[in-house]
Amino acid sequence: MAEAIRIQGLEKSFRGHLSIGLHRVLKGVQLTVPEGVIYGFLGPNGAGKTTTLKLLTGLLFPDAGEIRIFGASPQDLETKRRLGFLPESPYFYDYLTGRELLHFLGRLFGLPKNELRERAGALLATVGLAGKGDVQLRKYSKGMLQRIGLAQALLNDPDLVVLDEPMTGLDPIGRREIRDLILLLKEQGKTVFFSSHILADAEMICDQVAIIVRGQVVREGELEALLGSKIHFWEVTLQGSPGGALPPGITLLASHGDQVLLRVESERDLQEILDSGRRAGATVRAVTPHKPSLEDLFMEQAAGGGS
Repeated sequence: MAEAIRIQGLEKSFRGHLSIGLHRVLKGVQLTVPEGVIYGFLGPNGAGKTTTLKLLTGLLFPDAGEIRIFGASPQDLETKRRLGFLPESPYFYDYLTGRELLHFLGRLFGLPKNELRERAGALLATVGLAGKGDVQLRKYSKGMLQRIGLAQALLNDPDLVVLDEPMTGLDPIGRREIRDLILLLKEQGKTVFFSSHILADAEMICDQVAIIVRGQVVREGELEALLGSKIHFWEVTLQGSPGGALPPGITLLASHGDQVLLRVESERDLQEILDSGRRAGATVRAVTPHKPSLEDLFMEQAAGGGS
């Protein structure tokens, strides 16, 4: 599979206050992003996510290491034409309307007026701002500003979309809409590389992830392979009596009326409680397996990764 991004041995340090001391932010970061995937770049605050994205988009220069986007330098003009970027806290001139902002930025890309008019209208609809395009940005909510930021990141029809914390400040409905939009971009054949610390959203949509802790990538790969398929335990909801005393491998978590919620530690115990429940006349309402989550993996790596 062709590569959208390759980062090798990336190093970046910043001087402290009054240029006293040197703070190493990135310590040999390495990762590879195939074309056409949704790639989550995950880490706690201060891990180096935003610095990596700024290097990736050519806003900063590395101290050491190499970045290639579609095989070329981030500073290459053709590379920039294929790239769309949404920073974590974008600033727009707030007396412009959403439509005026897109027209202004579109002219920087040299888009013809007719094409720009059509594209701006389509993007406003795509990001859920169809009826707000002629409202000044100073009247936009945080979620609406995030949406117009996404629209400007897609204005040049990029092959690679880089998003820094795109879910930040959004309510559950807004987060769902952004997730759906990211999935739509993948359907269109685009590569999406986004940083986040909202792990539930990342787990829902990512094909691959990298976890960065204290400036080092501690895990990278396909999400399914990283999490594995082992089931830790099951939760069983029964309506009616589970039938007799619970064996040691089964724990009563909650009861409400004639319904009980049980935690079952092994497959053998699961079969036993289902059989005994049926014999006692109980109805099985739900059996939910619990596998390792992205949050479990993240917490494990954040506690022990990096140096």
